[in-house]
Amino acid sequence: MGNMDKPTIAVIGGTGVYDVEALQDVQEVRVSTPFGDPSDVITIGTLNGVRVAFLPRHGRGHRILPTEVNSRANIYALKTLGVERIISVSACGSLREDFAPRHVVIPDQIFDHTRARGPYTFFGRGIVGHIGFAEPFCPHLSSLLADAVEQAGGTVHRGGTFITIEGPRFSTKGESNIYRQWGCDIIGMTAVPEAQLAREAEMCYATMAHVTDYDVWHETEETVTVAMIIENLRANTALVKKAIATVLPLIPAERPCECGSALSAAIVTQRDLIPPDVKEELKPIIGKYV
Repeated sequence: MGNMDKPTIAVIGGTGVYDVEALQDVQEVRVSTPFGDPSDVITIGTLNGVRVAFLPRHGRGHRILPTEVNSRANIYALKTLGVERIISVSACGSLREDFAPRHVVIPDQIFDHTRARGPYTFFGRGIVGHIGFAEPFCPHLSSLLADAVEQAGGTVHRGGTFITIEGPRFSTKGESNIYRQWGCDIIGMTAVPEAQLAREAEMCYATMAHVTDYDVWHETEETVTVAMIIENLRANTALVKKAIATVLPLIPAERPCECGSALSAAIVTQRDLIPPDVKEELKPIIGKYV
């Protein structure tokens, strides 16, 4: 793949978003990584004049549980293709009355309430790194994404804390009410570890979270079901794809954020003690620092 063909922007599609039909000049790329295979082949194409990569998080046909998503392979594969920014599309439940079904939330915070995920980091095996994660989503990309949703005609909420639970089951009422007391705003199953791995890979990461339900806390609204989620996602699919097409030309070539230097002071291991095989495996991520 020549440099002109390299996508610098990727879209990771969540539940209900398994392709972007408007992509032109499409090629499918199968990428192997030291961490196993990504969720599916990566589709690269042009949309609104911008070269973009698309990866369905749960695989085409929705075959992969949230806990089973190989986020390390997904992020690593996109990194090796030249991706610098990731737009994540996720279904979510609302923990607030004013975040209604079919609204879109661009969260600015994460609360990790997972328990059984695979490795959360590219580090380990002889190399130690500690990224800053106070602001888990790229503020610049998030702002552009919110603007695009508005331009596409959607109702968007800027900011909010996205609690990530293990799944695959939905919450109990007790859990849902406690999450509300904790100050969480929306709930989903895949933001972790995806967001933090993107930060380790020095990639901008923003989420377009589509509200499909009120979880189970709401006393007058119907309790969340898969059928409800799919119905509301289908209703919002056109908005998702219009917002993606709208945001791509708004994204400047240069990144004005700090995401691209996230590892500049993160690696604490003495360089000559890093195992050569680990250094080679992580070259796409740490190569400029070791």
